[in-house]
Amino acid sequence: MKVKMIIAYTLSVLVLLFSIIAILGIWELVDIEFLISRMFKSLMVILAAAAVVVLIFSILDRPERREMRGGGSEGEA
Repeated sequence: MKVKMIIAYTLSVLVLLFSIIAILGIWELVDIEFLISRMFKSLMVILAAAAVVVLIFSILDRPERREMRGGGSEGEA
């Protein structure tokens, strides 16, 4: 669970940073001819990598379920 929180905070900071750069570009304080497209491409790569990391940790950190081992569920008649 701790890894997911770290990834969530890291992605939030990256989105905030990219948003600030985009706003500075809109106000023409920063020259962003190709910067916006590069930022979005970078953000997509980072999001995809983070999703894979979270998937890996959720699979590795999954608790074993006793219901699946029992072979039945409570809803069966």
